[in-house]
Amino acid sequence: MKTQFEELMRGLDDVEYFLSGEKEGFKVHVPEKVDVKSIRNKLRMTQARFSDVFGFSLDAIKHWEGGRRTPEAPARTLLTVIDKNPAAVLTALQPAAFAAAAGSSKVHNVRLNTIKKKTSRSGHYVARASQHRDRSHR
Repeated sequence: MKTQFEELMRGLDDVEYFLSGEKEGFKVHVPEKVDVKSIRNKLRMTQARFSDVFGFSLDAIKHWEGGRRTPEAPARTLLTVIDKNPAAVLTALQPAAFAAAAGSSKVHNVRLNTIKKKTSRSGHYVARASQHRDRSHR
């Protein structure tokens, strides 16, 4: 079994070979475990809403959260991106709808805001798009 230092050095060697052109491609790290329930709760979404918004089946969400199944590597990758930047995933999957919800035709100026109150009709928490102005370009 390799030590963490040996793993780190191997990774640095891979980067060096890649940058020098000796090695093609680059392998990303996909986490072995992803806490789906934590990601969903952080967005204040029900299982049904989370599955609708991000394209997972409701059964898969239930099985992942119940520990009966583990997400495959592509699903873990998407879940990791959802955890770090849900707005990026939403704009990639539903750019027109997300921009329209924010009242903008510019998709890149939209970010995700979650509101804490429940809707009266469904009783579910709602994720809402809103305009975000980047003040660093003034």
